Amino acid sequence: MANKKKTSRGKEQDNQWEERVVQVRRVTKVVKGGKKLSFRAILVIGDERGQVGVGIGKASDVIGAVKKAVSDAKKNIITIPLTQFNSIPHQVSGISGAAEVIMRPSAEGSGVIAGGSVRTVLELAGVKNILAKQLGSSNSLNNARAALNALSNLKTFHTVAIERNISTDILYT
Repeated sequence: MANKKKTSRGKEQDNQWEERVVQVRRVTKVVKGGKKLSFRAILVIGDERGQVGVGIGKASDVIGAVKKAVSDAKKNIITIPLTQFNSIPHQVSGISGAAEVIMRPSAEGSGVIAGGSVRTVLELAGVKNILAKQLGSSNSLNNARAALNALSNLKTFHTVAIERNISTDILYT
């Protein structure tokens, strides 16, 4: 009998992600025979090293909804640039629907000053020092997506220099 080595490449990929359920809600759909119940799960996934995603899943049971949300979140992963103090490079804002999120870099040791689903997104992205404010809406899904939109708009000095076709020395002077 030949000994086969089991490779766990797929499992290693799954283990690096941390998942947090932001909200599970019971929703109904009115059909001919009455009301059909299902569950909607909002989930944030991240590796705490600059990658984060938000997903949503609907199913007739909570576990199925969470599984669908995980696969949806993995499809919507973005990579963000972090500074050496685990903060963001500059002030940025993001919009999703009626929700707006404003984020500012913060001093080392100040922690994550944010609320609700925005806090979850920032913690799983690996941001340690930041100040964030939700404006306009208290909807968890829209606030999480607005936070993701804001983080996707971040740029570093290096990327700005490449876009403008100049050297980074000119940006610093």
